[in-house]
Amino acid sequence: MFGIGMPELIIILVIILIIFGAGKLPEIGGGMGKAIRNFRNATRETGKKQPDQIEKDKKENSEA
Repeated sequence: MFGIGMPELIIILVIILIIFGAGKLPEIGGGMGKAIRNFRNATRETGKKQPDQIEKDKKENSEA
């Protein structure tokens, strides 16, 4: 997994726990999960759309 072993992973988790505290970790994890889910849905939708529809959506978003 990206060359990260168990000792490095534990050190990273301990640092995150010190910085954010135990109370914030569930909120951070939930937010990250929602962000990943939204990203996946957006990439799937873009792949399904026709190229002209993508251009139309870009124009609509730039006008807003």
